[in-house]
Amino acid sequence: MNSQLPVVYVVFPSYNTADYLCRCLDSLRVQEGGLQIEVYVVDNASQDDSVARVRASYPEVQLIESQRNGGFAYAVNLGLAGIRQRRDGRSERYDVLLLNSDTELPPTALAQTVAFLEAHPEAGVVGPQLVMADGQVDLAGRRSFPTPEVAFYRLFGLAALFPHSRRFARYNLTYLDPEETAEVDAVCGAFMLVRGEVVEAVGGMDEAFFFYGEDLDWAYRIKALGWKVYYVPSVKVRHWKRASSRLRARASLKDFYQAMRLFHRKHFAPRYRRWVNALIELGISLREGLALIPCFFRKEGGR
Repeated sequence: MNSQLPVVYVVFPSYNTADYLCRCLDSLRVQEGGLQIEVYVVDNASQDDSVARVRASYPEVQLIESQRNGGFAYAVNLGLAGIRQRRDGRSERYDVLLLNSDTELPPTALAQTVAFLEAHPEAGVVGPQLVMADGQVDLAGRRSFPTPEVAFYRLFGLAALFPHSRRFARYNLTYLDPEETAEVDAVCGAFMLVRGEVVEAVGGMDEAFFFYGEDLDWAYRIKALGWKVYYVPSVKVRHWKRASSRLRARASLKDFYQAMRLFHRKHFAPRYRRWVNALIELGISLREGLALIPCFFRKEGGR
């Protein structure tokens, strides 16, 4: 182990994804680069055998069992609390990696992203290129903040119609080369490497966001402190995508649009008149209603 490198604490929120979780833990075991890695699995009251399998096969993992499904931010904060307790009195540098259980890392992923943070002292957050099961790039891997204008273009289809437009395609930045390293507003919480001193400065995630938006909110608060966020596509991480949310598709859609409301109310609403905010909320509700229609014609999965 290279003692000059920071310790990497990995926080895994987990919910009913035992197979994916074990696959991801296996990929962490073979990470190269001499890093010291400590893993925290925070189980959000899973009803499958996630807890039993982690206990039996991954004794090196710190397992935190929640008695309720409090959402992604809630689980992350439990993990961060465990890290603080673990670090009490320790002074070495560290990074925190938020990781979804439905990801799979190539052997050099952590070494490369940690090296990027080390080489860019202005960087507070690094995210990789996320690649989905069909080989397509996950557009959520790099984003702009959803200002009312940016959100309107995305929700009402202009971003999809004009993916190369710097005006209309700002949310997912599809006008940029996906293989180009770029400073962005936010990366995805599925793989989000954050410098330890940034975590200490910004505090935990906002638990008002249940399943979506918490990574955007955290990035917004981090950038407000003067740190930069980078998308680094030379690191490619498999993202199986929606392994948990497909079990509760209707509720997940509602969570997504509620996150949009919360983000707007928290960060943008004070800048606008009431009638403008009312129109924005109406637009979100209309788009939510349209998105939910197909859910009423298919059988919902388990909780």
